Amino acid sequence: MALTSGTKLGPYDIQSLLGAGGMGEVYRARDSRLGRIVAIKVLPTSYSADAERLQRFVQEARAAAALNHPNILSIFDIGEERGAPYIVSELLEGQTLRERIRGGPLSSRKAIDYALQVARGLAAAHDRGIVHRDLKPENLFLTNFLSVWRRECLCLSLRADAVASVCG
Repeated sequence: MALTSGTKLGPYDIQSLLGAGGMGEVYRARDSRLGRIVAIKVLPTSYSADAERLQRFVQEARAAAALNHPNILSIFDIGEERGAPYIVSELLEGQTLRERIRGGPLSSRKAIDYALQVARGLAAAHDRGIVHRDLKPENLFLTNFLSVWRRECLCLSLRADAVASVCG
């Protein structure tokens, strides 16, 4: 579902396309209720056609939203518009770890700092029974404040005993 600037998606005013890939499109938008800028990932409409996949998406979004950690992307909302599910998160400004690496090697000190931040975020998720299944440089985001965030929230795996406590 391609959206243009000015399009309304629920209470969100689309401002611009940030990126697109196999898992959907990501837009910069303004939350008209709270007056803040957010990121919205609109998933392919094929998600709506597959009840199991849609249920897993909602479950994973709830699990990610239950996490509160400085190195984990905050999830604000989920919804569906015109048959396309979407997820609303904070908007991060910066670059992926992959983009940073293309610019040249990291110093040992910086690599260790990033690794520790990733480990802290993963530990917080693991403490809640959440396992990230797609950890790679494209899914790690370096903000302009030099923090590492795990930005891909749709590649989570929940232990069965954690689903009830996180999503129930």
